[in-house]
Amino acid sequence: MKKFQCGTLVPGCDWHTRADDEAEVVRRTVEHLRITHGEEVIRPSMIDHIKTRITEETQNSRTN
Repeated sequence: MKKFQCGTLVPGCDWHTRADDEAEVVRRTVEHLRITHGEEVIRPSMIDHIKTRITEETQNSRTN
């Protein structure tokens, strides 16, 4: 399971998402950035920043 926490990119934002694959995490994150943070243009460098902040969530980390 892949996980992204927006606060790693936008300090103070508590939003997070998780999905089975990286592409879905990126899609959800881009949607969040547009709606919540008013980002109108998502540049390739922003996608790269998102991808570097996606973590692998293990079963143990979900229960802690």
